Amino acid sequence: MDDLVEVRITAPDDSVAARLAAALVDEGLAACVQIVPGIRSVYRWEGQVEVADEHLLLAKTIAARFDALAERVRAEHPYDVPEILAIPVTHSDEAYAAWLRSEATPRSAGRTS
Repeated sequence: MDDLVEVRITAPDDSVAARLAAALVDEGLAACVQIVPGIRSVYRWEGQVEVADEHLLLAKTIAARFDALAERVRAEHPYDVPEILAIPVTHSDEAYAAWLRSEATPRSAGRTS
């Protein structure tokens, strides 16, 4: 299972979250992206403690796709420094893992699945 990762990404609102999720799945950068609304983040930014209501994206992919996924998120994300954090998956149902691996692949021109 050492090739499977879940990438955590925060977004400021539903519109950004939906756009990012669709792009990642459509482009084969993730097999699935779950959007969890209603989280609150507390963090330090430029010397000040900030509080923000956000959406959490959980992108299921393979480690080999992380760099391309992170590049895509940075290109579309409104934050200067978006959260893009990969967590290794240590165990998974084999059928789910096989599906995830098959879907987290680059999309060629003209592919419709």
